[in-house]
Amino acid sequence: MNVVLAFIRPMLLCLPLFVGVFNNASADEFRPAYLQITQTSEAQFDVLWKVPALDENRAMNIQPIFPTDTQTIGQVHSTFAAGMTVQRWTIQSDDGLAGREIAFDNQTSTRIDILIRVQQLEGGEQLQRLLPGQSEFLIAAQAAHFSVIKTYTVIGIEHILLGFDHLLFVLGLLLIVRSLPRLLFTVSAFTLAHSITLSLATLGVITFPSPPVEAVIALSIVFIANEILQQQQGKQTLAIRKPWLIAFAFGLLHGVGFASALAEVGLPENAIPLALLFFNIGVELGQVLFIALLLSFYHGINLILPARFSLQQGETVLVYGIGTVASFWVIERVSSFWV
Repeated sequence: MNVVLAFIRPMLLCLPLFVGVFNNASADEFRPAYLQITQTSEAQFDVLWKVPALDENRAMNIQPIFPTDTQTIGQVHSTFAAGMTVQRWTIQSDDGLAGREIAFDNQTSTRIDILIRVQQLEGGEQLQRLLPGQSEFLIAAQAAHFSVIKTYTVIGIEHILLGFDHLLFVLGLLLIVRSLPRLLFTVSAFTLAHSITLSLATLGVITFPSPPVEAVIALSIVFIANEILQQQQGKQTLAIRKPWLIAFAFGLLHGVGFASALAEVGLPENAIPLALLFFNIGVELGQVLFIALLLSFYHGINLILPARFSLQQGETVLVYGIGTVASFWVIERVSSFWV
């Protein structure tokens, strides 16, 4: 069965919505608030609080609320960088924080995720994620590794499903590959490549500035769109002959993009390999889910609607939509170099 041409027709029905959603969304938009509490003595704790902000004076209106007997020691130091306000201060609680709750004001109204990490004096580490509507967090006496597995798997899934540029690239691969076995091989090459650079970049083995990487990722989608149009004209380009090679090459770049998003969240110091592994697993699960949804979408719609569109024309319109959105991203990201 021709896998690619099969799902193009029903997708065309949703093309205006498809283009509008991607055109109004920026890639890698997963930006939770982040609270880190590091115990430095029996009664003192260093606090790091990061929250999305428009500038130095306009941060999201949400703050952690510690138990009433907690005192702030010294001054609160605040900085702004890369769309985040970062505050650091020290607190003291004679009764400690184990078994006690931390609340967040305005959590219901701000509708933002909060990632919380507690580093205990004896080396234990607790990690938890609060969803919108959850305003309280209980500090456990001892943390378990399962919290790291669960949290980073979910973060990985959400990142790929909200990383619209990565999804468009995967969609381009689906459009350029004409058989299911070849598609699986090509997607596997993409997975292998971004897993390599995700690990290397996250561990600091390689470093790249994020803005140029994001611009080239958008350019990779433009390239794929052009290759699909070349394929329609009967030309045998490298991407058509060896799509797995192109998927692997650009997958290396996409892996660096994944690492930039993971850097926003950070990794627990006592469980870096575990967190990195399950973030990557989450990314792969999200990618598989996206592909499965596309194919399921076709099979469901195809049972309901009759054939109304030329497959060739439908594919052309869809590819131009993808290329247009990706070209906009290229211009937007390159222009941000000087902002």
